[in-house]
Amino acid sequence: MAKKANKPAEAQALPKGYVPSLKKVYKEEIIEKLTKQFSYTTVMQVPKLVKITINEGIGEGTQDKKVVEEAAEELAKIVGQKAIITYSKKDVSNFRLRKGMPIGVKVTLRDVKMYEFLERLVSISLPRIRDFNGIAEKMDGRGNYTLGLKEQIIFPEVDIDKNPRIHGMEITFVTTAKTDEEAHALLAAFGLPFKKHNN
Repeated sequence: MAKKANKPAEAQALPKGYVPSLKKVYKEEIIEKLTKQFSYTTVMQVPKLVKITINEGIGEGTQDKKVVEEAAEELAKIVGQKAIITYSKKDVSNFRLRKGMPIGVKVTLRDVKMYEFLERLVSISLPRIRDFNGIAEKMDGRGNYTLGLKEQIIFPEVDIDKNPRIHGMEITFVTTAKTDEEAHALLAAFGLPFKKHNN
């Protein structure tokens, strides 16, 4: 049993017709909740989560490409989908950076993989942050939200013994919300633990 649980997400075949639990929650609870909260007149007005993009900048990649390749493998284990390596688009002499150098890794999640990652993030990974008291509320003004994490080791898929390098990541939630208030309500309904105000 333990061996099965430790398989990387990409190796596990999903049953036919599988629907992630958060997708069910969206259809069965969140749509109704947001419709009441914002007085929508049609389901089409209710904002949706479209995709989640995860970016990791790997500064050491300019000196050692292998570090970036390891980060890509690690990110793939976390999300269950292949990550791509990102490259510098121009020369920056101050950072000894030349155009075409590997500088990070990136992945875009949609549908099943997106909901699965979000559920693990909310229920398993964020609670592992020491002295955690919620995430910042600042949206981008266009209905999207970016969460910055200082350490990728909050994800249980990361084996710190095999790869002791610690680096941060940016997780961007892209929604169809027209306002920050609607985006905040949508993401909070999915379980993102925003900081509570003490007013």
